[in-house]
Amino acid sequence: MTISRRDLLKGAVAAGAAVAIPATAEARHEIEPLPDAVGMLFDSTLCVGCRACQSACKVSNKLPEDKVEANGGVYDAPNDLNSTTKNVIKAFPAGDTQHYMKQQCMHCVDPSCVSVCMLGALHKEGEGKRDFKGEKKGTGIVLWDKWTCVGCRYCQIGCAFNVPKFEWFEAFPAIVKCELCRHRRDEQKSGPLAVANPACCEVCPREAVIFGYRKDLLAEAKRRVAADPQRYNPHVYGEHDGGGTQVLYLAAAGVQFHDLGLPDLPERSQAEFSESVSHAPYLYGVTPIALYAAMAFVINRNKKKEEAAEHGEEGKR
Repeated sequence: MTISRRDLLKGAVAAGAAVAIPATAEARHEIEPLPDAVGMLFDSTLCVGCRACQSACKVSNKLPEDKVEANGGVYDAPNDLNSTTKNVIKAFPAGDTQHYMKQQCMHCVDPSCVSVCMLGALHKEGEGKRDFKGEKKGTGIVLWDKWTCVGCRYCQIGCAFNVPKFEWFEAFPAIVKCELCRHRRDEQKSGPLAVANPACCEVCPREAVIFGYRKDLLAEAKRRVAADPQRYNPHVYGEHDGGGTQVLYLAAAGVQFHDLGLPDLPERSQAEFSESVSHAPYLYGVTPIALYAAMAFVINRNKKKEEAAEHGEEGKR
């Protein structure tokens, strides 16, 4: 049994129409914080820049020192996040005062690093999980899986906070970022709070950074602002910025968050925007229809050329 070009053309178009149905793509939905999402609240008005959190982070995560020679001595003094530093305190002059800023992974509600990771090496703990009642569960901590990472480093480009770092000088390099000391457990607590026990929060002498459920930390931040409005910038950074983060910040009155090195972000996450743009051509089968239409045009054009060539050969005979 043979099939004609016309039948092949009809079959290709029919197959394209069958595949290109509206249900093949969906619009990107907004992601909300998980009910049990955990995080940190950093109050820059309390931080004195002692950097005890930096040292504790290094010890807890078994990270080597960033040795810097200064004033005749050698110090562990990283000036930025790197492949051996997951948490750093930076100093920023704002007005007549110097303010301190704690930088680490923000554990975004809708993280760009997760969105761009092709194999899911970066993922949110608990995303997609539900309990026996059908309710969402999990801490929302952004974790990294070394077994599925291919080292593409898209996460470095995608992160609005410039957090993920790559081990350039290792034979089997890793992506290094804060995971809220996921390896530590607090046996005195239960549920999601027991899963993570950040060393930085444990050692801070001023409690400038505290750990807990995101919803409780947000309520605490708003309570502090309401209790002392002359002390604080009324905005809680991370409540909605960039789609929301699980690490929240308070700044002093008159100090803008970009003065502390935090980017000005819209409320819509970058992941939601980029995925909406990339998904849009597939909504209602636009892309498949266009591809199959182009294929039909090429097949039809080539068919006409062959027929014209055949007629030419017959005329010569």
